[in-house]
Amino acid sequence: MSVFIVKLGSPRLPGEGLRLGTVRRPPRGVPKAELAERDWYDLWFPNLAPSADTLKRWKADPSPAHWPAFSKRYLAEMAAPEARHTIALLAALSHRTDFSVGCYCTDEAHCHRSLLRTLLADCGALIG
Repeated sequence: MSVFIVKLGSPRLPGEGLRLGTVRRPPRGVPKAELAERDWYDLWFPNLAPSADTLKRWKADPSPAHWPAFSKRYLAEMAAPEARHTIALLAALSHRTDFSVGCYCTDEAHCHRSLLRTLLADCGALIG
């Protein structure tokens, strides 16, 4: 059992389980009925996505020089009680079932899912 960290829209991994889209917005031009069959996600879960403002600031200049500022803002958002409880829940679920969380970004090193991976691991999640 574990949680996988994935790029949404990529082919599913064997045993990946339910795919959660931890993104601010659904992908453009994809009908809701086709999200799962086209490997985007099974369930939209924006609770763990960066806020609209944080995402807007990052997309204005997604250079490595601005990554520390984005990281700091996102981690501050994830320190809120609701986010902490959600992360703890997912960490606990990773001991019982397989599932995945993901985002659209090509480069995980400069994507909130890399930070989410660390937050989940710090809460005791089993990372696949």
